Amino acid sequence: MTEGVLFVWDCPGMNIWTDDWDDAEDWSGGGAKSRRLVPSGPFLGATVYELEPERWVIYHVHHGSEELLLVLRGRPTLRTPDGERQLEEGEVVSFLPGPEGAHGLRNDTAEPVRYVMAGTRVSPEVAEYPDLKQLTAQSKHGLFVIHDIREEA
Repeated sequence: MTEGVLFVWDCPGMNIWTDDWDDAEDWSGGGAKSRRLVPSGPFLGATVYELEPERWVIYHVHHGSEELLLVLRGRPTLRTPDGERQLEEGEVVSFLPGPEGAHGLRNDTAEPVRYVMAGTRVSPEVAEYPDLKQLTAQSKHGLFVIHDIREEA
């Protein structure tokens, strides 16, 4: 970066409370509604999600990206390598890259859960889905591959 220069991002403001959702498919598989909070950039990603009752985000591991979860409304159930626990409104949880940062989220309540997930954007990135025995590899250059993981004999 250039010292002494102020960089200003010229993009419209986003609101975490609007119900104006993106049309994008929910790649997590659990049926979440989402709205990207920052445009696709090289370093930072942030999205607001809403999980209706009985919806989920599949348990997964990022091997390159670090993520931060901020619960805005509701009480989602968080699954990590340490087990499961119900989160409180306002709670913040961070997830390191690698197996220790594995996480999944579900809504076991009768009310919608709204949260923000922010993270570093790494390219290429590998994400692992232990319950599905799959991993994905993707890059900013358009690569997206799904690979089935074989269990060792």
